[in-house]
Amino acid sequence: MKVSIGPSKQEAGRLASEQGAGLIRSALKKNGQAFIILATGASQFEMLDNLTREAIDWPKVTVFHLDEYIGLPISHPASFRKYLKERFAGRIPAPLRAFHYINGETDPLAECARLKRLISAVTIDVAFVGIGENCHLAFNDPPADFETEQAYLVVNLDEACRRQQMGEGWFATLDGVPRQAISMSIRQIMKSRAIICTVPDRRKAEAVRKALEGPVTPEAPASILQRHPDCRFFLDAGSASGLKRRHAS
Repeated sequence: MKVSIGPSKQEAGRLASEQGAGLIRSALKKNGQAFIILATGASQFEMLDNLTREAIDWPKVTVFHLDEYIGLPISHPASFRKYLKERFAGRIPAPLRAFHYINGETDPLAECARLKRLISAVTIDVAFVGIGENCHLAFNDPPADFETEQAYLVVNLDEACRRQQMGEGWFATLDGVPRQAISMSIRQIMKSRAIICTVPDRRKAEAVRKALEGPVTPEAPASILQRHPDCRFFLDAGSASGLKRRHAS
């Protein structure tokens, strides 16, 4: 793993998008096309803002969606499809080759099967991800399934995860947060050639410590990233404050 610690979340997001864009351009130069994964949530605001302004040949890029709530309409403020349309797809200067959104309003198992067919046909060049306050990776809450070969799966959201969504302002009440989601699996994320993991804010400090310095365990799902050959963490001073070892900055 490589760890970059910036003085602010703005700087962490800038560095993450800069390196991620470089990886996308390298894939385009080598293969004539690129395949990426995009995450959502407050942790991705600055990274996505910068990424939309990078000089990239977007019509040659295909995007896969990381996770989405089950039963939430696209019109809801917390919809991840809405988030990605407004914060990414609607802001880049040219249309993508394709964007494979997760539709959580249809049959979840059929949607998982559809997405598996699509993603199994390609190799992901760059996965842009974050981690949750409970150390989840995508919506794989602890204890996460490290073994399933399914590309996408239906998951139950634990209370810590649901409280984070409410705390970030996406929902007015805990009861309003859906209890299930469609999530990309741990193994599918780990198949990516490179992973850009952007994690700002002090409230994520303990999760970051577990992910970077704790044992690799399903109880801390993001700890699996220690085993990836090219995972790059981008932290700010707050999220890095719980680290015990010295990391690059």
